[in-house]
Amino acid sequence: MEPVYGTILEVARGMWAVQGIRFTEVDFQKFPREGGAVVAINHTGYLDFPFGGKPAYAAGRRKVRFMAKKEVFDNSKSGPVMRALKHIPVDREAGAEAYAAAVRALQAGELVGVYPEATHSRSFELKGFKSGAARMAIEAGVPIVPVVVWGAQQIWTKGLPKKLGRNRFRIMIGVCDPIQPEGTAEELTARLKSEMQAMLLKLQDLYGPHPQGEPWVPRRLGGTAPTLEEAEAMDAADIEERRRRRDEGDRGEGQAAGADA
Repeated sequence: MEPVYGTILEVARGMWAVQGIRFTEVDFQKFPREGGAVVAINHTGYLDFPFGGKPAYAAGRRKVRFMAKKEVFDNSKSGPVMRALKHIPVDREAGAEAYAAAVRALQAGELVGVYPEATHSRSFELKGFKSGAARMAIEAGVPIVPVVVWGAQQIWTKGLPKKLGRNRFRIMIGVCDPIQPEGTAEELTARLKSEMQAMLLKLQDLYGPHPQGEPWVPRRLGGTAPTLEEAEAMDAADIEERRRRRDEGDRGEGQAAGADA
């Protein structure tokens, strides 16, 4: 029994009802009802993780342990909740410990949620995939279950205003066939991306005509979201800005230490 996880799930379900969210669930029966698995989810918005966890909950109220950046755990408000839910902190500068913890959880029969793209896709297209999901699946000897979410970026995503009221947004969630941990990490990663791309296109087709000119709609579908190339340039600029701030912080600390000496 995990009262905190269960309570948060029920609160989330209540919020979705208040918001009037309309879910379309595709192939949920493919989600395994037992055993460890890497749950690979695409990343278009801040609410991908609760939506991406819905298929697991439908498969016998299973719970996903998400890998999330360490800063979320360091926060005084979100940290205690993340630890209570047994999510896995990731230090981007030293990820070996998080990787080992994820493998142990998978071998113990847990579901571990990862974002193969690592960060938000501002284009809402699939970005390049990291190989971590494949490497974990191979080492733990468990399948990868690809889950694709479409439409969550309407509610809350990077660079756009939050819309948490009763907007009756449509959210599509699809589950692909589990992928067995066979072949090299590179081969498995390529197959994972191919399966998720096919499901993404399927969900977009099911969604129907997308509103033209909307910032949450990919350029390919008539929206004004950045292209994949434009989004990659924006991401690179963000990384450079974080590096600059970190370097300035390190210099400031060094100057302060010198003054105290």
